[in-house]
Amino acid sequence: MTRSAPLENLLSQLLNDTHQNELGWQFAVLVVCGLASWGLMRWVYPRLAQAHGTRRLGLEGLQRIGLPLVALVLVFIGREILETWQPVHVLNIAVPLLGAMVLVRTLVYMLRYALRSNEAIKTWEGLIAWIIWIGLALHITGVLPRILHALDTVAFDAGTHHFSLLLLLEAVIVIVLAVVGALWLAQFAETRLMRVSRMDLNLRLALIKATRTLLLITGVLIALPAVGIDITVLSVFGGALGVGLGLGLQKIASNYVSGFIILLDRSIRPGDMLTVGTGYGEVSQINTRYTLLKAFDGTEILIPNETLITSTIVNHSLSKRDIRMAIPIQISYESPLERAMEILMAAADNHPRVLRGDSKEASRVLIKNFGESGIDLELGVWISDPEGGQANLRSELYMEIWKNFRAGGIEIPYPRRDINIIKPEKKNV
Repeated sequence: MTRSAPLENLLSQLLNDTHQNELGWQFAVLVVCGLASWGLMRWVYPRLAQAHGTRRLGLEGLQRIGLPLVALVLVFIGREILETWQPVHVLNIAVPLLGAMVLVRTLVYMLRYALRSNEAIKTWEGLIAWIIWIGLALHITGVLPRILHALDTVAFDAGTHHFSLLLLLEAVIVIVLAVVGALWLAQFAETRLMRVSRMDLNLRLALIKATRTLLLITGVLIALPAVGIDITVLSVFGGALGVGLGLGLQKIASNYVSGFIILLDRSIRPGDMLTVGTGYGEVSQINTRYTLLKAFDGTEILIPNETLITSTIVNHSLSKRDIRMAIPIQISYESPLERAMEILMAAADNHPRVLRGDSKEASRVLIKNFGESGIDLELGVWISDPEGGQANLRSELYMEIWKNFRAGGIEIPYPRRDINIIKPEKKNV
């Protein structure tokens, strides 16, 4: 029969074994440690705020956890010193309280830095805070050891391995901490890599994604042996994963690999203007599974990375971002042709987005056809910022042309038919 865990209630010890004189000394230690930590942080913060580069990286984290962390260290030292001649039950409660505060703030800071998502952060912040403070309350009241002992009794043996609910709980906690730490390190590496402007953007993104994946895998592989789980048992999981990839996950794996291929061959980069099927827009993100295309109407198109590898994609800005826009217009046969062509050229030259010069990318007016109702002209202009949109530019040019046509007496025709009515001749009777 297993023995139950002892009930070590810190609150009952505080109420039963502490005298007034002893309380005074312990509260004095708390006040001194609090003032000392507050003064030290007041001295450190301004000096870190004036630093540059990597020295400022941990300023935000230090502002969140610096005060409780220093207070925890000082209270711990004060407790060890005061414990040599009197009970320190108040400090025994203060230490886990400060430790819980440091742990909550550290994990929340790491999540905010790693996730960069307000909705996800709010969910995880509340969950982490509740778990830690409930665990602290159970520890102070002495219930936690009994709960852990009960979880450890629910167990079974598989060969040489011993599994229990307590081991499962420890594994989940350690793995979550390892994943959070890996995400934090990955975000740190991403911040550093994105500052290396001399490196190609696609190569930086590929290194960021590879680093994130390796850190997550390494974190899990380190966390499992830390709680006593032999990683050789993962071979079964690896076999199951291989079967899953062969049966139903091949598309996910293909999209994942295709994402790395896109980044490494630099055929598509963030900011490129793509036409994929009927969709046209700017590449805003290249993610692990899909590429996000932002259209000019505000919609966002999620394109699987495998589609970008296996299908024909029109990249309007692969080697050069300059693209040509054709603006057709028709004038009547009675209108002065040379004057109309001058107005079209002036409208193009006066617009700030249109490229000017004597190169092949200069604006030109072409006579396309002599139509049934008028002369078909085409104004060809080049722009270097396709992400600024083409419909708005086309509208502005048409408006300028319309104003100048009306001022210059140039007519834009509409379909017209001449009908001749032939009257029948009257016969003489």
